[in-house]
Amino acid sequence: MIQLVDVAKFYGSFQALAGLNVSVQPGAIGLLGPNGAGKSTLIKAILGLVKLSRGTATILGMDAATQSREIREQVGYMPEDDCTIAGLQGVQSVALAGQLAGLPALTALRRAHEMLDYVLLGEARYREVQTYSVGMRQKVKLAQALIHAPKLLFLDEPTNGLDPVGREKMLRLIRDLTQKKGVSVVISTHILSDVESCCDAALILGRGELLVYDTIQALQKSVDSSCRIRVAHDVAKLCAALSARGYQIEAIGPDEARIRGEGDLGTAIFAAAQECGSEVREIMPSRNSLEDIYLAAVRATEGRPEKESA
Repeated sequence: MIQLVDVAKFYGSFQALAGLNVSVQPGAIGLLGPNGAGKSTLIKAILGLVKLSRGTATILGMDAATQSREIREQVGYMPEDDCTIAGLQGVQSVALAGQLAGLPALTALRRAHEMLDYVLLGEARYREVQTYSVGMRQKVKLAQALIHAPKLLFLDEPTNGLDPVGREKMLRLIRDLTQKKGVSVVISTHILSDVESCCDAALILGRGELLVYDTIQALQKSVDSSCRIRVAHDVAKLCAALSARGYQIEAIGPDEARIRGEGDLGTAIFAAAQECGSEVREIMPSRNSLEDIYLAAVRATEGRPEKESA
């Protein structure tokens, strides 16, 4: 879907993108990184809106440097900031986006009605957009991004400012787009749980560098031979029995602990529990959370000097 080869971008002496090399597969991808990591610059480079200092970016088989117009015909973009024209009704605002994307006026109007129904704004289609709530404005931006039936969709902070109910509705729409409509989506967000909820993979940037790119499933797999246990009562007896067998113990609470060691941990835990009379209620394999991976990746770049152009 997206192929970056030695992609670099300088703004004066500041290096915003530092030689990115990655092949992004179709699906739902979370684009993560702290402020200044290069996320916005990367999106602009993919859309052909900024000229790369070095390297090549290929999107849907097209070169961003020479085919930016063709790319934007097949790509939708939902910006973080509002971009409405005062006085326009919801249906007029979405239809205008369709016309700007090259659709004939009547086709754009028909598609606008369809998209507003899809994002659950049908009843508000004739209200002026400036009267919409935050959640409604987010939905109308999504409808604008979808009106020309893009193959690839960029969403910039799509759940920003939404209450829990509105946030879940937006995530449900995103999941429907990727899982049922076959649209590939890149979600630039600071909310890691949104990425875990609806993305297949995560791409993490820091200081313009590619820190992590992998599937969510691979990132969340067990990374060490450990597990969490929960017992019926005081976990201290079981911890003592396991410690005597050479296992590393980390107390989590009065009835929970994390166990590390080699071999079949489950068998060892039940044997130790039988020995000390503890009742094991639950054994859970330890997994990385996306937050742990994100923080570890970003912290690895802290303290490095800013890169400058040669």
